[in-house]
Amino acid sequence: MEIRRALPQDIWELLHFLKMRSKYAVLLVFVVSLIIIEKENNFISRVSDKLKQTPQALAEANGTEASPAAAENGSLASLQELDAAFSQLKSHLHNITLQLEGDGDPGPRRHVLLMATTRTGSSFVGEFFNQQGNIFYLFEPLWHVEKMVTFLPGGASAVGSALVYRDVLKQLFLCDLYILENFISPAPEDHLTPFLFRRGSSHSLCEEPVCTPSAKKVFEKYYCKNRRCGPLNITLAAEACRHKQHVALKTVRIRQLEFLQPLAEDPRLDLRIIQLVRDPRAVLASRMVAFSGKYETWNKWASEGEAPLNEEEVQRLRGNCESIRVSAELGLQRPAWLRGRYMLVRYEDVARAPLQKAEEMYRFAGLPLTPQVEEWISKNTQAPRDSNGVYSTCKNSSEQFEKWRFSMPFKLAQVVQDACAPAMQLFGYKLASSPAALANRSFSLLEEAQPSWVT
Repeated sequence: MEIRRALPQDIWELLHFLKMRSKYAVLLVFVVSLIIIEKENNFISRVSDKLKQTPQALAEANGTEASPAAAENGSLASLQELDAAFSQLKSHLHNITLQLEGDGDPGPRRHVLLMATTRTGSSFVGEFFNQQGNIFYLFEPLWHVEKMVTFLPGGASAVGSALVYRDVLKQLFLCDLYILENFISPAPEDHLTPFLFRRGSSHSLCEEPVCTPSAKKVFEKYYCKNRRCGPLNITLAAEACRHKQHVALKTVRIRQLEFLQPLAEDPRLDLRIIQLVRDPRAVLASRMVAFSGKYETWNKWASEGEAPLNEEEVQRLRGNCESIRVSAELGLQRPAWLRGRYMLVRYEDVARAPLQKAEEMYRFAGLPLTPQVEEWISKNTQAPRDSNGVYSTCKNSSEQFEKWRFSMPFKLAQVVQDACAPAMQLFGYKLASSPAALANRSFSLLEEAQPSWVT
């Protein structure tokens, strides 16, 4: 009777340990436990055989007379061995569940929006979420929308475009990827398209079952980087989105935070907004290299500098800075609809301490930071100095984030500082008062980040 009472108690403790784990983790744990039990089978069988023998039988086998003390000691020793076997099994299972902590109970479904502007490091930061296997990540899905609303007859106003962007974002967060078929050109046929912008920047669109066998004689403008896949099947992509626990999107095409209120208040969504900003001087320097055609006026003025800079260009720069500042101020004011849903992040802080900032962003989003994300960050923030391409997400981040200040003409920095002073003050970017100050490595242009930036 003692043995029968002891076994259920141990099993009950084991089941209690596994309680509240997700169904997937529990299933995996029990599969592994069966393998472990199989390995322990011989040992437990030997213990069981000992228990089946009566003290009298043991005594006869040894040619001695059984004694009560010997019987009690034999039973106790056998029970201790059996208890040790169960303890070992529980220890194995405990270690397994700790390893599965990141893939265990994932909690409620989160919807993360990384909101930025071009050349702010958003592709790099977006990888923090792309590398998490349980997140369905999309890279710039609004690219197609922008192309369509821009080239419609008469174009679209900034407000009109923002409303379209917002409605498309909502459907994408709900895994209705079919909404993109209205904007992709040429239009998909039978929900198949080889023209989804930067498909290869989303792991979720380049893994099975979304990655179908490649098709011969089909030109794919946007293909997967590390494997050959057929044209994107939007139906399979939508199913993959629904099967992932969380959804994350990165976009540089919506800046007005106030337009996102309906998404924050939608009961079907649990929205988290991360607004990424960068020193506007660094942004301009990067754009002048990456988009030299669009910034030809700036490049010409910076190199020649005889004629005054076009005022229209300066006004455009000022307008960009102001739109970013207004959205950030709204988020930091903590309106009821944004409370707990908004986080302001500076790219410079990410570059200096990428793992720490990744942990903060994941904590804010209510998501577990997995070893895969940590490994990617480690590999991609210590790159050789000659591997920092214009569009690369592999950078020696601690050295790169202030590289611009040693090549930017001071007069160019002055124009940015005059146009963007309010935004720079809000985000903690110091003004350079002279060429020497701009190029002085010992003079930091960055104030400490504020704890109030996480709401």
